[in-house]
Amino acid sequence: MSLPVKDQAKVWGIGAAVLVAMLWFLGDVLLPFVVGGAIAYFLDPVADRLESWGLSRAAATGIITTLAVILCVLLALVIIPTLLDQMVELIHVMPQLMRDLQTFLNERFPNLLDANSPVRQALISLGEIVQSKGADLINSVITSAMSLFHVVVFLIIAPVVAVYLLLDWDRMVAAVDELLPRDHALVIRQLANEIDSVLAGFVRGMGTVCLILGTYYAISLMLVGLNFGLAVGFIAGLVTFIPYLGALIGGVLAIGLALFQFWGDWGTIAIVGAIFWVGQVTEGNFLTPKLVGSSVGLHPVWLLLALSVFGALFGFVGMLVAVPVAASMGVIARYATSQYMNGSLYLGGSERDDS
Repeated sequence: MSLPVKDQAKVWGIGAAVLVAMLWFLGDVLLPFVVGGAIAYFLDPVADRLESWGLSRAAATGIITTLAVILCVLLALVIIPTLLDQMVELIHVMPQLMRDLQTFLNERFPNLLDANSPVRQALISLGEIVQSKGADLINSVITSAMSLFHVVVFLIIAPVVAVYLLLDWDRMVAAVDELLPRDHALVIRQLANEIDSVLAGFVRGMGTVCLILGTYYAISLMLVGLNFGLAVGFIAGLVTFIPYLGALIGGVLAIGLALFQFWGDWGTIAIVGAIFWVGQVTEGNFLTPKLVGSSVGLHPVWLLLALSVFGALFGFVGMLVAVPVAASMGVIARYATSQYMNGSLYLGGSERDDS
């Protein structure tokens, strides 16, 4: 005899409450495991492709692990130190840039920036805020990173978890499938496949788009000679997953820096603007349609809401799980809407009349 729907709802509700409580109380402890699981999920298609070429799962995992170690070593030795230096220097130079902007406006628009002008006060305040908040952010990150124990634990556990999960991914999926309640197994499989499709399209696709665009912006801006080009490219690529925001933030920041650095050299400034125009055209017409597709269904506003809510509730771990949860809730909401539109609650007497 199957369990009544009311009792099933209680069981699943208790399970959801336990999961939320675990995220709430064990967020910092779960961080390396969540990151390791995300890495394994991201790399599972690569392992599947290697298996299709005749390799065993262990060999595929070994190749991926070796390449990942090489990449991490290169990043740690070459890119990350330069990126951190540029980010810190960019934060500290912001007040000077604001003063330069104030001087520029004062020379060309003297009536705009008198001693008591709101614009003058706003520029001074903006420079001070950027420096103080940016310095606080960098200091908090460095202070957190100075906890050697947590850093070592994260750097050891997350990769180890990722390797083990990647090695056993297919077996874990099969084991979870065996545990599904038989009355709802078909529906759960259908929803799980749709959620995986959304996540594959968004997380893997947009992750690749962000990496490609961030690399393109950083290299192009550094070749042009823009100061902080690597940092600007990193920022622009990082927020590319929100449509237009990456190009907007990166473009405004890069063109603003170019105006101060290359004032009078309008050709170079135009090249900086063209870099972001080409990146936006390429992303909108080629990268996103090819790597992400049109069926992801994660609206930017919904994504921002999920990141804000989960980040506020569960910290950094919440931000990591925000996208999967938002995608899952979107799929479940569409399924519930479909069930509602085909049910008697929506159709009412018309369903009986048509029959």
